[in-house]
Amino acid sequence: MSASSIRGSVLLLIDLQKAIDHPDWGIRNNPSAESEIGRLLAHWRVENWPVWHVRHDSVEPASHYRPGQPGNDFKPEVAPSPGEPVIAKHTNNAFIGTGLEARLREGGHTGLVVVGVITNNSVETTVRMAGNLGFDTYLVADGCFTFGRLDWDGRARSAEEVHAMSLANLHGEYCTVVSTAEVLHASR
Repeated sequence: MSASSIRGSVLLLIDLQKAIDHPDWGIRNNPSAESEIGRLLAHWRVENWPVWHVRHDSVEPASHYRPGQPGNDFKPEVAPSPGEPVIAKHTNNAFIGTGLEARLREGGHTGLVVVGVITNNSVETTVRMAGNLGFDTYLVADGCFTFGRLDWDGRARSAEEVHAMSLANLHGEYCTVVSTAEVLHASR
């Protein structure tokens, strides 16, 4: 990772909404993810680099992410500032039906630094697409999190296991997995 590949990249925050705190999700990993994201957000804002927020506007009637529900609101510690674009999505992929790719290309943006939730869902899907579309993509491991779930055989997997496997699936082919500290060091 070089400083030139990080500097000026779009910081893309995915689905950091109050819905993710609902107890229905279960036990999460990376309890300090929001504070790590906050460090990146503060740095990007000081540098006046692009910060874009993705908001999941679920069309599922029972979803906590559905517009009009309190869960659709951004988490206050990582909420958009005036002038920062908000991209509304209805699927688990921030590129599908949103115009995200066109907006990035029109703005001459070739690099993305991705944070958010859920690691193995919207984050993974968006990062795969970004890599396939040729964007220079960095996924911040300690800037995203997930929840435990059952695997295909019905065996319980911890949030940390699910997170680690998702990162392993992505690193090297679709993106470069990095830490907050590495991003901040490389971007100075």
